[in-house]
Amino acid sequence: MTTEKLAVAGVTTQANVYFDGKCVSHSIILADGTKKSVGVVLPAQLTFNTGAPEIMECVAGACEYKLAGTDEWRKSGPGDQFSVPGNSSFEIRVAQAYHYICHFG
Repeated sequence: MTTEKLAVAGVTTQANVYFDGKCVSHSIILADGTKKSVGVVLPAQLTFNTGAPEIMECVAGACEYKLAGTDEWRKSGPGDQFSVPGNSSFEIRVAQAYHYICHFG
């Protein structure tokens, strides 16, 4: 039987793979029910759609992002965060691996 969650950490072991492997993440659920994902975006330019509001936190690497309805590309590096409204989208450009934590809600 395959382990689906590690109870102590609340981490799903099945990866979320998007855009033919250019984005890979793992879902995390904290004891209080807070949902997050931890992952990496490999070099690419991609468009992500959101259901819930998201805060993207850069833990390593860098990216440029553009929120839906704007024309401005902004930079995000280690320690930076950017917010994306729910039911929206954002474009992301990555030249080197961008490691992130996505905070939902």
